[in-house]
Amino acid sequence: MKRFLLLLTALFACTFVEAKAPRLVVQIVVGSMRAGDLERYADNFTEGGFKRLMEGGAYYTEGCYDYQQTTTPVSLATLATGAMPSMHGVVGDYWFDYTDNSMVSLTEGRRGEGGYHLIAPTLAEALRTQSPESKAVSLALSASSAIIMGGRSGDIFWVEPTEAEWTSSLYYTRSMPEWMARSNREGYNLSYLLPDWRQILPKDKYHNTRHSDIRLVVSGKRQAQSTPRRATPQNYGERLAYTPAGNSVVIGMAKQVIAQYEMGKDEKPDLLNLYFDSARHINQIYGPESIEVEDMYYRLDKELADFLTFLFAQVKEQDCLVLLTSDHGTSASYDLNEEQPTDRFNAQQFRVIVNGFLNVRYGAGVWVLGYRNQSIFLNHNLIYERNLRLDEVQNEVAIFAQQFSGVSHALAATALRTSYFGSGYARRM
Repeated sequence: MKRFLLLLTALFACTFVEAKAPRLVVQIVVGSMRAGDLERYADNFTEGGFKRLMEGGAYYTEGCYDYQQTTTPVSLATLATGAMPSMHGVVGDYWFDYTDNSMVSLTEGRRGEGGYHLIAPTLAEALRTQSPESKAVSLALSASSAIIMGGRSGDIFWVEPTEAEWTSSLYYTRSMPEWMARSNREGYNLSYLLPDWRQILPKDKYHNTRHSDIRLVVSGKRQAQSTPRRATPQNYGERLAYTPAGNSVVIGMAKQVIAQYEMGKDEKPDLLNLYFDSARHINQIYGPESIEVEDMYYRLDKELADFLTFLFAQVKEQDCLVLLTSDHGTSASYDLNEEQPTDRFNAQQFRVIVNGFLNVRYGAGVWVLGYRNQSIFLNHNLIYERNLRLDEVQNEVAIFAQQFSGVSHALAATALRTSYFGSGYARRM
């Protein structure tokens, strides 16, 4: 996570100056937006959206959290808590429990707890603890994004992936608010789906030139003259996630939340978290150099302008603190240079080869449980059954892994536990 557009730590600056506490804090997180994208596309932005936030407030161009695992769950947890991954406990969306070899989901939790495997308290939790009458609402397309932003406190809503309806869990609410249920019954989210995704600006206005020529139509069928690696949305939720309509859904609901919850209307500070999953999905599927990503930003810019106008009509501008940031950037597309395309790291092949290496070294068995979030998960039970030392097996795998092209460093978990990792590459891991 090289650079953030604006750091969440700006919130805590209020404790060092004699200033009136905001009645409403709105944190806007644009998934996978590069730090330089605001300047790159500024000439096509409206005056009331991104530019209003850039020019009307503090602009942190060098803010960053310096760690290696810059995936969405880890980064959102860092933004939500202000803590580093070693403190908030989120290492990815899934991992393996070494005691029983089961796969653990970040958002499934233990014993029915909410907030799940997030150890450090989020800003929403801290706010509600200090001020129980304050309202804290988190909105996102995906459950994990909304849950991580909110933690164990407040009202947390996300979009059910099949029918694209707003939902939550029993931990947060026993029943959906009637006005939100009515929105679901009326198919409000589906109204944002356009017949197809067309560029909103003339072609010569775009900075990017890569274009996949994909039409995502309402019927769900895919029309393209493109490479087969592009995903095909199979249901309403996916068609929202992979088009700018997903951003529209979050902004539309944010307006309703502000009005229905009467956020910012009293002296108790309220918090509204907004995460745009669609921005992340579009960056991933089309690449950050694509016209699709650029067009999505222009559409989001217009919607932010409309949202800010609505917001400041509800809450006085001097009583509102708006933060804009990103969870992490986006790497260049692997096929950006068509003449000399970059090789892609084959995670599945890597897992099979590592397991084969251990078969040769220690005998047949399922030694590797999985590979996820740049981590190899070994079968601890099998290692102990064969009377092997865990640290020795881990170190052998780490040394073997570094022979692969694309692997620059490999470090055993036991080495992290027993060695100094307060600086350098080990600290980032």
